[in-house]
Amino acid sequence: MTLKFGTDGVRGHADELDDRFVHALGRAAAEVLAGSAGRFVIGMDTRASGPRIERALRAGIEAQGCVADVLGVVPTPAVAFLAAAEAVPGAMISASHNPFEDNGIKFFAAGGLKLPDAVEARLEGALDRWLAPSAGAGADVDLGADHDEPDVDRIDQYESMVIASLEGRSLGGMRVVIDCANGSASLVAPDVLRRLGAEVTVLHAEPDGRNINLDCGSTHPASLQAAVVEHGATIGLAFDGDADRVLAVDETGALVDGDHMIALCAIDLRERGELVGDTVVVTVMTNLGFRLAMAERGIKVVETQVGDRYVLEALEAGGFVIGGEQSGHVIFRRFATTGDGLLTGVQLLDLVMRSGRRFSALASESMTQLPQVLKNIRVAHRDPDIASHIAGEIAAVEAELGDHGRVLVRPSGTEPLVRVMIEAPDAQVASAAADRLIAAVVAAAGEA
Repeated sequence: MTLKFGTDGVRGHADELDDRFVHALGRAAAEVLAGSAGRFVIGMDTRASGPRIERALRAGIEAQGCVADVLGVVPTPAVAFLAAAEAVPGAMISASHNPFEDNGIKFFAAGGLKLPDAVEARLEGALDRWLAPSAGAGADVDLGADHDEPDVDRIDQYESMVIASLEGRSLGGMRVVIDCANGSASLVAPDVLRRLGAEVTVLHAEPDGRNINLDCGSTHPASLQAAVVEHGATIGLAFDGDADRVLAVDETGALVDGDHMIALCAIDLRERGELVGDTVVVTVMTNLGFRLAMAERGIKVVETQVGDRYVLEALEAGGFVIGGEQSGHVIFRRFATTGDGLLTGVQLLDLVMRSGRRFSALASESMTQLPQVLKNIRVAHRDPDIASHIAGEIAAVEAELGDHGRVLVRPSGTEPLVRVMIEAPDAQVASAAADRLIAAVVAAAGEA
C-alpha cells in the first residue's frame, strides 16, 4: 500500500488515490465502520479530483452491501454533524489546506467522532487485504456516474445547527468579510452569516476545481486583511479548503490566530459560568503566552499531542466544552464533534457583538503571545527517543528560561526530522536556545 493513515486520515497526491486504492478503501471502511448502520454519508471539497474519488469510494462501500449517501460539496464538519445526528459513519474527501493537486479521505465513526488509533489500525489491515492481488478490488468495477450535486436538505440541517448555537441572538449590524478559500465554505458560510443578520462581503468563493487554497484562505490571508480595512469591517474570517478551521482578522487588519480565539472564548465561557471544570484543552504547540494568560484567570489547561482528534479525546475524557489548536481548529463540544471553522467564526462574532468592544482590544487583552522560534533539522536516522538522549541539554535550557520560557523537542513520526521549538520573552534568546539544542540533536543523531 502506497499511502498510510496519518493524524487525519489518508492524504497524498490525487493520482495516488487511484480507483483501485479508493475502491479497496471503501470496502475496508464499510467492513470496519458500518456495523449495524449499513449506511455511510460522504462529502467532498471543491477539488477537481473529488468526484472521481467519491465515485470509487462509493462503489467500494456499496460493494459491501452498504448504502452510500452522497452529500456533494460540503464542509468537513457538516459530514461529522450528520454522522453524529444519524448515527452512521462518514467520509470526507479533502486535502484540507493543501493545493488542488492533492487529495485525501478522512473518516468519522458512527456518532461523528474521528477514529482512534486502534480502529485506524484495523482499517489499514482490512485495506491491505482488499488491495492484495487475490482480492481483485477495483479491477473491472463499474464505478457508476458522478453524484456531486449538493444534498440541500441535509446541508440546511447543518446550517441550522450553527445558527441555533447562538440561542436566538442576532449578528445584525456587524460588517464581516469572509475568505472562503474557493473551497467548501463557499456556499454555506455566506448563507449562514446572512441568515444571522450580518452584512457580508465574500472573497474567493468561486471554485473551479483548481483554485482551492490558491493564494487565499487561512494559509494566505493577505487579501482578507486588506479587504477588512478597505470595507471598514468589524472582523474578517479566513477558512481553509474544507472549512474545518478558521483564522480571524481584526478591524486593523491584524491576524488573530487560534490561540487568541480559544483564549477569548474560554474566558467568555468562564465569565458566563459555562466553562466546565474551568478547563480548556490545547496541544503542545499552543503558545506559552496562552498558558500564562489562562493561569492568571484561574483556567486550567489540559495539553495533548498535535491533532484535533487528540483534543477531542481529551474533551470527551474530561467532559470539557472547548479546545483546539493554534492553526484555527477549534472544537465547541456542546455543538460539534470536530473542528468547525464556521461554528467558530459565528461564536467569535457573537462574543464581539455581546461585548460592544473592538475585536482588536479583546484579542490583545486575551493573551500576550511570546516569541516562538521553530527550527527543523534533518538527521541521519529517525530517532523517536531523541529528546531523552539530549535530556541534560534540554533541562539546562529550561532552567535558564525559567517559568516564562518553554522547550519542545519533537521528532517527526514519519521522516528523519527533528523539530525544536523555543518560546521566550525575547526572540534573540529563543533563537540562541534553539540553535543550542539543534547542535545537541546533531551531536546525538547526526545531520543528514
